[in-house]
Amino acid sequence: MKDYKLILAVLTVAIVWGTTFLAIRVAVETIPAWFVAGIRQFLAALIMFLVLVSRKEFKWIGWKNLGYQIIFASLMLVVANGMTTVAEETVSSSLASLISACSPILVFLGSLAVGLQKFSFRALAGVMLCFSGILFIFWDGLQDLANPQYRMGMIFLFCAIAGWASGTIFTKKLNIQSGNITLNLFYQFLFAGVVQVIFAFIFSDHYNFGNWTLKSISAMLYLAVFGSVAAFFAFHYALTKISPVQVSILAYVNTVIAIFLGWLIMDEKISLKFILAAVMIICGVFIINYKPEMFRKQKVAEGGA
Repeated sequence: MKDYKLILAVLTVAIVWGTTFLAIRVAVETIPAWFVAGIRQFLAALIMFLVLVSRKEFKWIGWKNLGYQIIFASLMLVVANGMTTVAEETVSSSLASLISACSPILVFLGSLAVGLQKFSFRALAGVMLCFSGILFIFWDGLQDLANPQYRMGMIFLFCAIAGWASGTIFTKKLNIQSGNITLNLFYQFLFAGVVQVIFAFIFSDHYNFGNWTLKSISAMLYLAVFGSVAAFFAFHYALTKISPVQVSILAYVNTVIAIFLGWLIMDEKISLKFILAAVMIICGVFIINYKPEMFRKQKVAEGGA
C-alpha cells in the first residue's frame, strides 16, 4: 500500500524548496533583503510558538542548548539564508540556486579537514567536476565581475554556502541530539529574526514601507509559511520513513525546479552553457554524496512525525 503522506511530504520538500529562490527574488524587488530574511524568520518563529503552545511543549531549553541553537542559527539562518537573500538583490534566482547547490563541496572539504570524512578518489572526482561546472559558468562572464553590485552578490553567495557547510559540519562534529526539533527551531528562528531585523535597519539604505508591493509581501509570507515551516515539517516526516541519504536526493530536484521557474516566471536567461554547467555541478555533487543505499528500498521506520 502506498504511503500517501510520505509522497506528499517528498513532493512538498522538492517543490517548495525549489521555489524559495524564486520567492526570494520576487520579495527583494521592493523589500530590502535583510527585512525579507528577518520578517520571514520572525513569522516562522511565531508559527512554531503557536504549535508548541497548542501541544503544551513550550519550555526553556537551558543555556547550553541555547548556545548550540544560536551557533546553528547564526550559520544556517543568519549567514546562509540571510546572505543568499541579500545576494538575490543583484544575482538571478537561477544562478543563486546553482551556486547554493555547491555547498556539499565545502561540506566534503571541511569534513576532510576535521576528520569526519575519509579521502576517496571518487569524491575528489566529484569535487573537480563541480569546480569545472563553476568555471564553466564564469568563463564567459568574468566581465560581469567588474560590476561591483554583481561582484558583491557573488561574494555573499559564497559566504552563504560557507555558512551552510559550517553549520552542517558543526552539527556532525558535535553529534547534537535533535531533542524537540520544533522547540529548537523556535529559538533558532527567533534569534535569527532579531539579528536580521537589526541588520535591516543598519544596512538598508532605504526602507520606505509604503513602497513594499503586495507581490513582494506575498512572496515573503510564502517564504515564512511554506519555505521555513511547511517544508521543514515535511522534511522531518520524510526522514522518519526513508533514509537521510534518500532524502538528500531532493536537493538535485530543488535546483532543477529553481532554474526552470527562474526562466519561466522571471524571464531569466538560461544559455546552453549554463545548462551544461548545471549538469556538471549536479553530477559532481551526486558523485560526492553517492552511497549504494540511495536506491535500496527501506523498511518503514517506526515512530512518527
